[in-house]
Amino acid sequence: MGKKRNAALNVQRKNRRKIIKVTAQVVVLAVVVVLLANAIFDFRTYKEPDKSAWRQDQGFIALSYFGVGRTGTSKLVSKSQLDAQLRALYEQGYTTISQQDIMDYYRNGKKLPDKALYLSFEDGRNDSALFAQPLLEKYNYKATFLSYANKMGNSERKFLQPKDMLKMTRTGYWELGTNGNRLTYINIFDHEGRYIGVKDESELTSKSNVEYYNHYLMDFIRDENMIPLENRAEMEERIQADYEAMNQVYTKALGYVPGTYMIMHANALGGGMNQLVANANTEQIRQLFGMNFNREGMAFNSKDSDLYNLTRVQPAPYWSTNHLLMKLHKDQGQSMQFVRGDKQQADKWELLGGAAEFADNRFVVTSPPAQAGIVYLKGSEESDITVSAKALGNVVGQQSIYVRYDRTKGSYLRLLLENNNVVVEQKRAGQAPEELFTYTLPKVEWGEEDLQFDKASVYTKEQTQSGDRDDENEYPVNILGNRWLEISVKGHSLSVSVDQQLILDQQPVDASIGAGGVAFESQYHEQNEKDDIYDAIFEDVTIASEPAGGDMKLLFTNKPSGLTGVLTGVQRSLSRAVDWAVETF
Repeated sequence: MGKKRNAALNVQRKNRRKIIKVTAQVVVLAVVVVLLANAIFDFRTYKEPDKSAWRQDQGFIALSYFGVGRTGTSKLVSKSQLDAQLRALYEQGYTTISQQDIMDYYRNGKKLPDKALYLSFEDGRNDSALFAQPLLEKYNYKATFLSYANKMGNSERKFLQPKDMLKMTRTGYWELGTNGNRLTYINIFDHEGRYIGVKDESELTSKSNVEYYNHYLMDFIRDENMIPLENRAEMEERIQADYEAMNQVYTKALGYVPGTYMIMHANALGGGMNQLVANANTEQIRQLFGMNFNREGMAFNSKDSDLYNLTRVQPAPYWSTNHLLMKLHKDQGQSMQFVRGDKQQADKWELLGGAAEFADNRFVVTSPPAQAGIVYLKGSEESDITVSAKALGNVVGQQSIYVRYDRTKGSYLRLLLENNNVVVEQKRAGQAPEELFTYTLPKVEWGEEDLQFDKASVYTKEQTQSGDRDDENEYPVNILGNRWLEISVKGHSLSVSVDQQLILDQQPVDASIGAGGVAFESQYHEQNEKDDIYDAIFEDVTIASEPAGGDMKLLFTNKPSGLTGVLTGVQRSLSRAVDWAVETF
């Protein structure tokens, strides 16, 4: 009996294991099926907000991203960066609104959510849709996807095609818009004043050589003397033909013309261009589209705005999350809860101005508009001290390290990195800052792919003959820097190293500038006329006091060491390898 009972128990146990195994397999298979089905059929759909609760009547903000990549580039925001920015907006209560919501607001007086956000992605890139889609699902956000008509049916792989766009709209997360028929430049002159004429963007082999140009719809087509090659009727016919091409292409490819237009180039229509050309565009736009985002640079559209003269801001790839929030605070006036990142690190610092975010081995100090952002290390009031850090903010801007900073007296020693120049200053109590040393660093290399092609304008023959503009020797505002800085103060002298090279050795300093704390500062440079907010980025920071005859005391570091440092290096190498594979294949 005992053997039979044991055998029966063994059978029961085997059956239970089989049942558990089969159940697990069924669950796994079901999950796989759901994931595949969701990927193929887009089961996830947008959940419409309760619009009956909307009461706001002040206006809305509009954000438009040029493109999204796996990792960031000079022109594309990274998917993690986009996630962080959308998360910050979501957590502060921003609700996305549709094209119809905007038209109902202006035409029918309907209300908007308390914090209304119109979100869009320009240029028709497939990577933008790929990386943005999961984030729209994550935050239940709706966005407009904009394209160029002449890319419909185009063989260029980076542009999304009509069948894909229509599939996107069925989820409810997406609506469609357009940047126009084509991205073509007219009246082009090079740096030496030579006439180039009319070129499609794909035909411009060297953008860095282009000095003056305009967009296809923004002027008469002119000759090398800036004399029109077409009369008024011919200009109007050309412009009308471009809009008719949009109408025909979109109607055939999508079944309708997208309701939103973001004309290229922004800020031109009604802003200094030839009035006859402006009138020709305006007539076509009002016939074909429900609204036009004509301007860029300000995010807020008020109740008194015009449906055909709306404005949006295009967050630059170099913007931190706090940079975006600071910009929205400036444009809209609403209070913002800036992100702090790693609380344990952030609590070691006192914020004296702007905003600061701490993450891993990096912190970003964001300035308020046209002011300085600054963080002060608590408990860093020392006389002899060494501070080292990588400064990774844009070349065009100001990144500073303060030592012996006496906040009561207003005295300090400062190492300033500005537009690829190093400046060392001292400031005595009650006195103006005094420059002790200045040094121009070796040139920062940058490629044509980094160039921001945004100088379109109307100009005269005299301007084209004058050659390069005043900014000939200036760095583009979006070029990132990478300098290793170290400032060391002992007794009445200081030394400075840049990229491991000693450039200032035992410079005498005023004896009245005694013990004080350590601070890091950010401030914009006036060369950046479009953006007066700046992100100073400091990585692998080490701050240590070195009293004479005493042991070195580490006051702060975020530099990874040991296993953490190894893993960080491996992770970065893998990321670079993936980027290379994506670009290559």
